Amino acid sequence: MPANLSLKDQLCFSVYVFYRELMNAYRPLLDAMDITYTQYIVLLVLWETDKITVNTLGEKLKLDNGTITPLLKRLEGKNIITRTRSTEDERVVIIALTEEGKALKEKAMCIPQAVFETLDTPFEEVMEFKDSIESLTNNMLQHAHKSA
Repeated sequence: MPANLSLKDQLCFSVYVFYRELMNAYRPLLDAMDITYTQYIVLLVLWETDKITVNTLGEKLKLDNGTITPLLKRLEGKNIITRTRSTEDERVVIIALTEEGKALKEKAMCIPQAVFETLDTPFEEVMEFKDSIESLTNNMLQHAHKSA
């Protein structure tokens, strides 16, 4: 287990720098669509499963309601989504894509390839890295739940 405080040996710093550079790769692509990264990941979920509850969306994105609500308000203000209360339980809010939101999917089709190209790394290596990050994240989440 590392016990030194050298910046170059810190996992958090490596992840931070990678995250910042990755977001820099996404930014111009998302700016062209007039959406933020968090709005983009909401759309990714909705393009897979239109008409989803706010709670389910939050679970999929690992975001709490306090973060998701203003995000959804902005998307609704851009006429990308609608928010409606369930007729069965009015505490439940259902998110659905508008036609404009559905049309954005076609514009977004180039994003994964464009970002991948900035990595300049073989696809298999990128997928191994992604799998490692997911494994570490799951371990951290399990640890947090055990501690809670």
